[in-house]
Amino acid sequence: MSTGTPEPATPYLRVDLARLRANIAAAAELASASGVALRPHAKTHKCPEVARLQLAAGAVGLTVATIGEAEVFVDEAGADDVFVAYPLWLTPDSAARLRDLAEQVDIAIGVDSAEAARHNGSLLAGAAVSVLVEVDSGHHRSGTAPEAAGAVAAAAVEAGLALRGVFTFPGHGYGPDARAAAAADESRALTAAVASLRSVGLEPDVVSGGSTPTLAASDTGVATELRPGVYVFGDAQQWELGVLDPADIALVCRATVVSHAGGRLVLDSGSKALGADRAPYATGWGRLPAYPDARVVQLSEHHAVVDLAGAPLPALGSRVDVVPNHVCNTVNLADALWIEDDGALVRWSVSARGRNS
Repeated sequence: MSTGTPEPATPYLRVDLARLRANIAAAAELASASGVALRPHAKTHKCPEVARLQLAAGAVGLTVATIGEAEVFVDEAGADDVFVAYPLWLTPDSAARLRDLAEQVDIAIGVDSAEAARHNGSLLAGAAVSVLVEVDSGHHRSGTAPEAAGAVAAAAVEAGLALRGVFTFPGHGYGPDARAAAAADESRALTAAVASLRSVGLEPDVVSGGSTPTLAASDTGVATELRPGVYVFGDAQQWELGVLDPADIALVCRATVVSHAGGRLVLDSGSKALGADRAPYATGWGRLPAYPDARVVQLSEHHAVVDLAGAPLPALGSRVDVVPNHVCNTVNLADALWIEDDGALVRWSVSARGRNS
């Protein structure tokens, strides 16, 4: 971490530290009041300093998507309990990396088939690596049927792996008016998964779910652990879904006005800075906090074209902030986050950037 520095060249990612801290505190308070553990997904920020803030606020550990991310947060953030929430299919090399982690911290991985459980167990024999069985709660990505969770868990135990519990991701909550239904689907799926484990004589220690859109609606009578990620920063998706107020969004991409061609605003924050995600319900490729009615209507690698909806064009050379659609992808494009704290800027490294395996 460096000391305060002059404002860097655009485009760059700028984080309001006060908002970041408030978002972290709000999720921690929600989990505490509900009597559940919070295990935030660190793939959103990929930054050790942010992880340390989450852990200091009471998170029981971190969720990651890859072994590489786990290695970064163990080495640089001091995380001592990490869950790779992904149905890993291990190789001898990746199994060796997990063994190394297991000698330092509590480490768990996901599985969603008996075949994967047996395969991973054969490579992890004797290692203190736990597993959680992933079940599909309606997102229809990975995860076994909830009623089959017991068979997968039994295969994992037979393969010598320690069972921690079950998990799911209610990703279909990312849609207009979809949050409540997705949270209800999650509750039913986790309930069925727990019953399936018990039917084969296994008891889960952890029943894990949650996402940023569904966080407030999560059934904490079923789930014992929640794993939101985007909540730390917010993004245009959460803004448009009504999950976060624009005043709570902590991360923006600061951009320079480079052109007024066609009577529109052209910024230097193209897809290589913002990311190219645009969900079907999104009204553009990003939002501008200073111009709530504006939309990024065209995006190429180094250009963002903005329709200001009749507002006066900011001067050429001036700087404006853009809220990206999907902050996880945006952060993975940057080497650093620039943290605004009492008027000073501090550089935090995106240390887990590109750690995709």
